[in-house]
Amino acid sequence: MQGTLRKMRTGLDEQGLASYRLPIGDSEIALNPLIGKPVKLIFSGNIYCCNCGKKTKKSYSEGHCYVCMQKLASCDMCILKPETCHYDQGTCREPEWGDSHCFVPHFVYLSNTSGLKVGITRHTQIPTRWIDQGATQGLPILKVASRKISGLIEVEIAKLVADKTHWQAMLKGNNANMDLAAEAVRLLAEVAPVIAEVRRQYGEDAVQELVSQPQPIVFPVSEFPTKVKSFNLDKEPLIDAVLTGIKGQYLIFDTGVINIRKYTGYEISFEC
Repeated sequence: MQGTLRKMRTGLDEQGLASYRLPIGDSEIALNPLIGKPVKLIFSGNIYCCNCGKKTKKSYSEGHCYVCMQKLASCDMCILKPETCHYDQGTCREPEWGDSHCFVPHFVYLSNTSGLKVGITRHTQIPTRWIDQGATQGLPILKVASRKISGLIEVEIAKLVADKTHWQAMLKGNNANMDLAAEAVRLLAEVAPVIAEVRRQYGEDAVQELVSQPQPIVFPVSEFPTKVKSFNLDKEPLIDAVLTGIKGQYLIFDTGVINIRKYTGYEISFEC
């Protein structure tokens, strides 16, 4: 198979096992059955923008050319820091995109990745978001009216727990299970004044506390690496190794790991 890479598509079965499919051009290949088998990825040297399709010398913002990175709302800084949303100032790059992606329900959640972590995601992205991060547990704790509101609350909770995944630690194994429900009670009590202020500004319905059970996630990994070495397709255009697992958006081989999402738009040949 040959074509441009996209982030892996994921699913979750009734037993909580994550499944993966790798999009290559217009095709997809199921990856779970390939665990334990030799695989080749060969980078052609060509990179194409995932938005406009033009050839680019360098990839920006996970697969975009420079022009698209500068003009798309999905590449703006407020995507990484939603609390800085500037839609109400009339400066959103694509107001219609903002309406459909930012002014929809979002969840504030806790997850168990490289440790306890807080995060946010659109209501349609659970459990996809947790799988992409390599979380072995996920629990939505708040449902809010917009992306900006989720960011305002996340910033406060992030003063108490991590808001980023330490990917090397995540790839070395699974953490012990955590009592995410108890952590939610503790953290929500700590940020109660912030939630009250958000409700005062945006309305009582802007923030809803949730009562739910944590979602366990099992990843298809036969062997975790003891030392994490990351492949770089720009320097090493050939990966020829045994696939030993998949976690987050990483393929784990017996000789290293690769973040597939990082190489969105790279043209590769895939052999197995």
